[in-house]
Amino acid sequence: MSEGTASKGLSELIEAAATVVGEVDLERVLDRLVQEAAVSTGARYAALGVLGDHGVLTEFRHIGLTEEEVARIGALPKGHGVLGTVIRENRTIVLEEISDHPDSFGFPPHHPPMGPFLGVPVSVGGKAFGNLYLTEKPGGFTDDDVVFVEALSRIAGSAVHTARLQERLRAVAIVEDRERIARDLHDSVIQDLFAVGLGLQGVAERVQDTGAAATLDDAVDRLDAAVEALRTYIFQLKETHSAKPGLDDRLQELVSRMGSAYPSSVRLELDVVPIEDEKLEDQIVSIVTEALSNALRHSEAPLVNVKVRVDDSLLIRIQDNGVGFDPLTPTKGMGLANIRERAASLGGRVTVDSETGDGSVVKIQAPLR
Repeated sequence: MSEGTASKGLSELIEAAATVVGEVDLERVLDRLVQEAAVSTGARYAALGVLGDHGVLTEFRHIGLTEEEVARIGALPKGHGVLGTVIRENRTIVLEEISDHPDSFGFPPHHPPMGPFLGVPVSVGGKAFGNLYLTEKPGGFTDDDVVFVEALSRIAGSAVHTARLQERLRAVAIVEDRERIARDLHDSVIQDLFAVGLGLQGVAERVQDTGAAATLDDAVDRLDAAVEALRTYIFQLKETHSAKPGLDDRLQELVSRMGSAYPSSVRLELDVVPIEDEKLEDQIVSIVTEALSNALRHSEAPLVNVKVRVDDSLLIRIQDNGVGFDPLTPTKGMGLANIRERAASLGGRVTVDSETGDGSVVKIQAPLR
């Protein structure tokens, strides 16, 4: 490398490095890395392949191809051929013609021709993060290009490491903010609302006008509902950073929250084993939510019994002593179709036992093993 070339290369490297390091968002760091590598070397195509846990490319950020070309090519590379060689050997590879390498097996249909090739590993914190791939530079890649891109990859590795740390710090700050908000809501807002509600109750007892007393009682009820809604919000704020509640805790919280919003009394019977499948757990909670909501909104029942049993199979039983309905012609909006659809997704079924004026029993059963 001549003195003039070295000086020019150093200034370009400093400028490119400043551009990459100046980004704080991880995705923008990666995009800048690809862009600066292409611009600085004069490569027509450039890409960064991000490695997954098993050495397969899980992300492929690229420039040079149009959207139409990408659509015609189809699936993005996963790290086979020469790209896989860079991954396995974890070293820089320079080729005058990519097709000359013994690991090359050609390109998929509609892929543009690519000749000169430069592949450079990118490490973050001493671990392989991905690889930079550059192709189609007129005249091929020089030693100066190799030195430049290797230096840029090291700088980019530090930038990625910094961006990851910043993301973690932002996450910690968000958690701390959530804790503070939850604490303030509980210690200040809820206590104030509770005190106002007690005061209004005392005033309602002394008011002679029945209409005014009823208005005050209604205001107290709405304050109680607001307090319950805030408690739910606080629970949601806290649960995001603490240990995830189990299915039994989620169902108890659900029944308590929904029951407090309606005049019906709700009783819950649980016989639940722990579930590791979060999607299954969410489905169960959704089914109970839908079925209980129907009973509370439509039954006009003084009492609703909820039973949930989870072991080798699932049993959800919602029983009310309300007005009942004709199962063959359910009222629009009762959501039975949604419940049946959810049960069917688990390979289960729904049975409904109800008569007008004689309450209802909705039972959901499904195999879990």
